[in-house]
Amino acid sequence: MDSSSSDRAGSAAGGLPLRTPIRTPLGAAADNGMKIVVLGGFGVGKTTLVGAVSEIRPLNTEETMTRAGLGIDDPSAAPGKRSTTVAFDFGRITLSERNVLYLFGAPGQERFWFLWDRLFHGALGAVVLLDTRRLADSWYAIDRLEHHGTPFIVARNIFEEPVHTLDQVRRALDLPAHVPLVDCDARDRGSSKQVLVELVRHLHTLAEAEQESHQ
Repeated sequence: MDSSSSDRAGSAAGGLPLRTPIRTPLGAAADNGMKIVVLGGFGVGKTTLVGAVSEIRPLNTEETMTRAGLGIDDPSAAPGKRSTTVAFDFGRITLSERNVLYLFGAPGQERFWFLWDRLFHGALGAVVLLDTRRLADSWYAIDRLEHHGTPFIVARNIFEEPVHTLDQVRRALDLPAHVPLVDCDARDRGSSKQVLVELVRHLHTLAEAEQESHQ
């Protein structure tokens, strides 16, 4: 993370908690735009999370699932799902007068993974959203983020009462101790906002550690 990224992470942390939704245009004073990517497997709730926290009407590329996807996508992982993201979701959150968070939700199907590396470009950090019923679906996302050196946290989307503890999930993912792992409900604005708060705190911690290492 370069010095400008460190400054942005520190400024964002100073602006916590996230503001309540606003309906006015982006202010002229907002000069720090921070890009965050939300990743995860098919049907884990990425579009839902972006829509829950965005202060503007989120842009999405949801398309109806048809028979053309049979044998290519596996809808059994998300019963009842009738549409899917085919490019990315986009939302915006104002952290402070000068700091704005831009959210990009990545498509989950394997055939769209080639888009992920492009979405990582310029990203300050990422959230890996997972469903513990399908932990393996999150491995590729974690691998790609580690490959790119993009800081991230992991959020377990609670679709039902969890049967595993977060420590058990951490061990199953072989997740390093310094990477935050939290629970959330992607349908709930407050819960989803807290995930982003944790990510910004994580980025701030990393920025401070990097500054100390150069002193």
